[in-house]
This record gives sequence, structure tokens and C-alpha cells, in this order.
Amino acid sequence: MLERELTVSNRLGLHARATAKLVQLLSGFRANATLVAKGREVNAKSIMGVMLLAAGQGTPVTVRVQGEDEADAMAAVVDLFERRFDEDS
Repeated sequence: MLERELTVSNRLGLHARATAKLVQLLSGFRANATLVAKGREVNAKSIMGVMLLAAGQGTPVTVRVQGEDEADAMAAVVDLFERRFDEDS
């Protein structure tokens, strides 16, 4: 299992569009993915689960990935967070 703490840095946080990008990205991997924020742990492949986190800008989020392609999945998630979900110019 891989675990990494990231910070939501895009201006709008994990709103519907950003959440959809994250879930769509993770759906291409076999590994299971979990997000932990504000004392809640959710399935990162579930739009409703991620939306329930209500993670705004600046929220620390722990990403946990476990499975056969976990390294690739984690690298993709880290890249998406670092690109601020392709929203901020």
C-alpha cells in the first residue's frame, strides 16, 4: 500500500468537476484508492464519496492506493493534484 499526503490547491477545491476528473482518472487503474480528509475516509473511485469530503482549497488529503498498479495510480493522482486539476491558469 502506498500513502501520500497532498493539499487541495485548486481555487474551487474538490467540487464536482475536479471530483469527476479524479474518479475518472482512478477508474483506469485496478488498485483500490481511498481519500482521507477532515476525519472521513472515502472510496476515491466514488463521486459521491469524494464530494462528501467537501474538501476546499488548502485542505490536506491523505491518498491511499493499494493493488497491482498502485505506483502508477499514485503517480497519476499526485500529478493531477499538482496540476490543480487543470483548472487554475
